Amino acid sequence: MLSRNFALPPDANPFHWSAHYPLYFPVHPSANLEFRDNPTTRQRAAGSLHFQDSIIKMLLLHQHLTSNTYLNILNERTRIMSNINWNFMLRFIATSMMLVACVSACFLSNTANADDAKGSITFEGSPGPGNGKHIVFVTGDEEYRSEESMPQLAKIAAKRLGFKCTVLFAINKKDGTIDPMTLDNIPGLEALDTADLMVMFLRFRKLPPEQMKHILKYIDSGKPMISLRTNTHPFNYPEGHKFHEWSWRSKNGGFGGRVFGQTWINHHGDHHGTSTRAIVVPEKAGHPVLCGVNKTFWGPSDVYGTLPLIGECETLVMGEVTEGKTPQGKPQEGKARMPLVWIKTYTGPSGKAARVLTTTMGHSFDLKSEDLRRLLINACFWGMGLEDRIPAKANVDYVGEYNPSKIGYGKCKKGLKPSDHKM
Repeated sequence: MLSRNFALPPDANPFHWSAHYPLYFPVHPSANLEFRDNPTTRQRAAGSLHFQDSIIKMLLLHQHLTSNTYLNILNERTRIMSNINWNFMLRFIATSMMLVACVSACFLSNTANADDAKGSITFEGSPGPGNGKHIVFVTGDEEYRSEESMPQLAKIAAKRLGFKCTVLFAINKKDGTIDPMTLDNIPGLEALDTADLMVMFLRFRKLPPEQMKHILKYIDSGKPMISLRTNTHPFNYPEGHKFHEWSWRSKNGGFGGRVFGQTWINHHGDHHGTSTRAIVVPEKAGHPVLCGVNKTFWGPSDVYGTLPLIGECETLVMGEVTEGKTPQGKPQEGKARMPLVWIKTYTGPSGKAARVLTTTMGHSFDLKSEDLRRLLINACFWGMGLEDRIPAKANVDYVGEYNPSKIGYGKCKKGLKPSDHKM
């Protein structure tokens, strides 16, 4: 990747790169014998010069080309035009290609730097049923690798379904890397001000007022929300704090209880020794969120205790505790099924009602389930009132590879920045 201070080495004239790198710019040694002073060659070279001028001006404008390199290019071009032949014509074409590569690399670098500076990454939507809608994913949990799973889900939503997607991360204040252990910094939350849907996957955050205000503004907007796993307990403010009412221990379950229908209760199954069999509630099988979703599917996360749900919630999928960490595990004796996916309406002080979906699945490996991915994508459409755009069986194939890290408190990948998740 080229930096803003990119410059060719002093001894590397750009028009002689074919000599330095014959593999990339092959020139036949006898080429100049047949095409010397050919009018067509001169015309093509002149066109190449004009094209190169445009590229060079762009590079100079954005400070990606030094003045010395620019003078070298001008001097060499003057010499070439006085004795042009096909050999040089090929080198002109090669140089034009090189300059295009420079521009592409420079602007990709600038885009990556801009994303990293904002602490987020945005995926523009491909043509698809989600066009015109913007989803913002707010991530930050220390254990279940939301910083890996949510970028993949965002890529699927953008590439496969056409949504514009922005992913926000917990960012280390010192080095700008993605760091779920940083509890008080998720830059870029102003993106929620114009979002059409918020997907939350947080755990015990302590955001400052200038960041928290965007979340509180959003939940009062009447716009839809989706919550995963630990987002039943997204905030942890002490008593006396101005945001304590949103803390998971506060009255009515804080943010999770009031907005999504439940706060943290317990691990209903053995956290490290059991997993989840998701079972669609038979009478809810026709709900749009479950379009194309199998009646049962499996994930390695353990089942959360969720009963009794808070408020008027409609359960779509129940979670059965299964022994071990394989899909073939038997139901664990003595463990009742728990609500695993439910929907409700949240109405804030403004009186505007918002559609809400919550699931307590969210283990990094849970997203390997095609059924869970499809359920979440369907939920995006449903939340925004776009049920008529839900495909019969939405394409939720991975975009690129998805090899998530194992779960574990504080065991996130170190040194990554938002741009490392680019498509």
